[in-house]
Amino acid sequence: MSKLGSLGARLHRGEVGYDFVGNRKIWYGISILITITAIVGLAVRGLNMGIEFQGGAVFTTPKHMTASVASAEGYAEDASGHDAIVQKLGDGSLRIQIAGIDTDKSDTIKDKLANDLKVNSENINADLVGPSWGEQIASKAWQGLAIFMVLVVIYLAIAFEWRMAFAALVALIHDITITTGIYALVGFEVTPGTVIGLLTILGYSLYDTVVVFDSLKEQTKDITKQTRWTYSDVANRSINSTLMRSINTTVVALLPVGALLFIGGGFLGAGMLNDISLSLFVGLAAGAYSSIFIATPLVADLKEREPQMKALRKRVLAKRAQAAAQGETPEPEPADEQYADEHEDAAAAVVGPRNQPASRNRGRGRPSGKRR
Repeated sequence: MSKLGSLGARLHRGEVGYDFVGNRKIWYGISILITITAIVGLAVRGLNMGIEFQGGAVFTTPKHMTASVASAEGYAEDASGHDAIVQKLGDGSLRIQIAGIDTDKSDTIKDKLANDLKVNSENINADLVGPSWGEQIASKAWQGLAIFMVLVVIYLAIAFEWRMAFAALVALIHDITITTGIYALVGFEVTPGTVIGLLTILGYSLYDTVVVFDSLKEQTKDITKQTRWTYSDVANRSINSTLMRSINTTVVALLPVGALLFIGGGFLGAGMLNDISLSLFVGLAAGAYSSIFIATPLVADLKEREPQMKALRKRVLAKRAQAAAQGETPEPEPADEQYADEHEDAAAAVVGPRNQPASRNRGRGRPSGKRR
């Protein structure tokens, strides 16, 4: 743990780091490949929509049923002509869910199930969901998602700039596509819980992205007044300075969600946990990935197209080439040294300890003596 903390401190100070922005084409390629796979899964298999969206019926049998889940599935499919999902509850009763059936056929299906299961039809409880109600729920879900996206773009455009808003929107679409594609490939049922989980992970992904953007905004203030770093250099240092924070928060968030998915839904057989836990697990992982590998590198790409950033890059590269030709590292100019201090202070203000000073004495030379 001490080594991990030491690595985090060195990343924060810029002593070590990985060139995320410089290798952005690799991450773009990986994301495109994953996204294409998700889209193919959606196109080929589609989403397994729950009865809340399709309409249907849920039949609950009496307690202490002797029939197996497999046999009950066969009975339900024969009675309805549709696929059925059967779960055995803790009291021994069976929950039989059949989507896509007309409500006027529910009594016939109920009587046939009672006959096959050898129970009184009056002892089987039937909960019916009309298709019109399911369509309304689906429409409201899409409306909520669209409103969320619009508000996110407006907020980021005001708080930061349009390039960051665009990059965050691309990252969010990336997360949504991957999560829904995984649902199509795995075949898990999509329920209102899935929609709740999806909106939750979008908020988490946005939070992680905004943390990096806030650091980047502070560290690139007056960036054109120095000749040590390009915009991409500073963007890369922003990612590295917040990297351990992103990793820690993601791991801590994934642990309980993973317990719900793999232990609760898999080992213990509580299948109703899968609809929300899978969306949270995949979305949290995809959100952390997109914040680091997609959003910030995309902002750097867009910013480097500006004339002033192109001119800055030209000056920085010329200075580095001159230093390399002379076989020496150029001494920092006064403006560069001041920018370096501002760069470090901005990172500390964003991700450092709360009691760390937000500013230092600056000038052409640093004063001797200890800092307070």
